[in-house]
Amino acid sequence: RIIRREPLSALCQRQRQPKPQPILSNEQNQNMNNNQVVVSDVSSAIVTAAKGFAKRHKVITFSYIYGMSILCAIMLIGSGTKLTFDQQRQYNQIMNSIDLQAEYTAASKYHTSYANYYQSKGWFSCDAHCQHYKSIMDRRKSEWDEIKAEGNARMSDAKSVAGLFSEVGVTEVKDSFWDYFNSGKQFAKRQSWWDALFMGMRSMSRDESFIEYGLKMLMQVLINFSMGLIMALFIFIFGLWGIISSYQANPLTALFFFVSAASAAFAFVSTYLFAIYGAAAGGVVGVVKMAESNMRIEAARGGGGARVRNGYVERNRNRPHYQ
Repeated sequence: RIIRREPLSALCQRQRQPKPQPILSNEQNQNMNNNQVVVSDVSSAIVTAAKGFAKRHKVITFSYIYGMSILCAIMLIGSGTKLTFDQQRQYNQIMNSIDLQAEYTAASKYHTSYANYYQSKGWFSCDAHCQHYKSIMDRRKSEWDEIKAEGNARMSDAKSVAGLFSEVGVTEVKDSFWDYFNSGKQFAKRQSWWDALFMGMRSMSRDESFIEYGLKMLMQVLINFSMGLIMALFIFIFGLWGIISSYQANPLTALFFFVSAASAAFAFVSTYLFAIYGAAAGGVVGVVKMAESNMRIEAARGGGGARVRNGYVERNRNRPHYQ
């Protein structure tokens, strides 16, 4: 170990001078240029692919643009038209006429009769005692269905007073969409937790690196979210017509509302998935660039340390013993 002492003033004068930039080799410069070219090529390829997809699938592109316009309109205007005083009075009057206590009582009787029937039946047979409880269960089921049908009819009359484009109709459709959307996200989260567990066990057995495990897990999370949200979108669209038909709107209005709501749901889910894909791709590119920058800095950085003692700077020159 060799220690070189120099005055502190000389060190300060030397630090005032501009530090020379590290000189990169031709190979490092070529790698930087290649990285920039690759990023630009990827960006141009994404833009070209998006333009080609829009030209080939005009219906999907129009649905997405129309859905985004509907979402912007909902954000600016609000959730449907407000009810007038007469509409609110008629709506509340019809809704209050629904006998919820009778429906609750009928449901309790049905579940009790079903429990008796389940306890009396055998594995593959049902004797006379079982048939007696089965007939009671069927009768209770029919009574409950009649009460539910009457309540649904009155609720449909109340909805027809409010209107499909009212705050009642729009809010019901929005609540249905958010319920399915949150269910799809919960499905993706549960699947991702199980995938993280089992993929971690497989990675330990195969001696895979943490980077490989992270990339595989990232792809699996994207697949899970895609499956969950697309499944939720289809289930929402499948049940959307049932909600629309309960408002007793004319066919043209119902069709227009169905197309608008389905397009808005499709645009929102697509945008959400695009944001997830973009964030994942940006994170991967950022990590790769950070790793490359650290490697270049470490390659261009020189060794050695220094410390100040009694007005002098001591520089350590550590050399291996064989030099």
